[in-house]
Amino acid sequence: MLRFSCMQKQLFLLLIAAICFSSCSSRKKTISNRQVRKNNENIKKDNRDAIAGYQSYTSLSYIERFKGIAIQEMNQNGIPASITLAQGLFESGSGNSDLARVANNHFGIKCTSDWKGKSYYKDDDSANECFRVYDNPDDSYRDHSVFLKRKHYAPLFELDKNDYEGWARGLKKAGYATNPKYPELLINIIVKYNLDQYDRPEGEVAKIKREDRVLTQINNNIGKTDTLTQTRPDDKIYTVKTGDTLYNVSKRFGITVEELKALNNIVDDHISIGQKLVVVK
Repeated sequence: MLRFSCMQKQLFLLLIAAICFSSCSSRKKTISNRQVRKNNENIKKDNRDAIAGYQSYTSLSYIERFKGIAIQEMNQNGIPASITLAQGLFESGSGNSDLARVANNHFGIKCTSDWKGKSYYKDDDSANECFRVYDNPDDSYRDHSVFLKRKHYAPLFELDKNDYEGWARGLKKAGYATNPKYPELLINIIVKYNLDQYDRPEGEVAKIKREDRVLTQINNNIGKTDTLTQTRPDDKIYTVKTGDTLYNVSKRFGITVEELKALNNIVDDHISIGQKLVVVK
């Protein structure tokens, strides 16, 4: 009787998973280019004042703007502020990517089945992929913490909240990134901008309490969509468009031409339309 009951439970879970997969797949397939354009136009209309008044960040001004929320999230959840800032810098092109400007999405977090907010569509791994839209950039930082509280990231929250090297390597091991150099990319950004100055150690008692709280939240999240939802870190941040030069791209993202060339192994001053460039130092 017990064996039969377990088998029934397994079959039921498989049936539910199949239904969810089918529903998500059909929803993705049925969205048309017309619907995408209309949706994105509405998002831009809703955010037109913020978009019109947007001012580009340099890497340093980006850090100054977001270090506070990164520290808050570190103290609440245990993710080193240096890691959060480095990921924000890398994923959003220092806050200057289209997704950051239009959708306030600084970590490239995509829609999942449990997402109830607005959406913005753009090409990524596939055409017309769905990304989350936030009311403000700080909400993007908070949702980044929520997203990481999934079962395959759970071991990271047992690390000290100032162990940025452990977190950088752990994110790659847990499947956050496909780029084999992702840990080094994050660590290099942290070292370059001295981001570990915002990390804080915690005492043993505080660590135990924080672990208990966060790991309980992770246990409650088991069963939710665990699909990798951020922009793949091995994709480049900016795609060259008509009229772009190394100079205007470098100015847009607050780096020098020489730094831009070094990041992309460019030996001359030539770039071509459609070329993808890393634009974060």
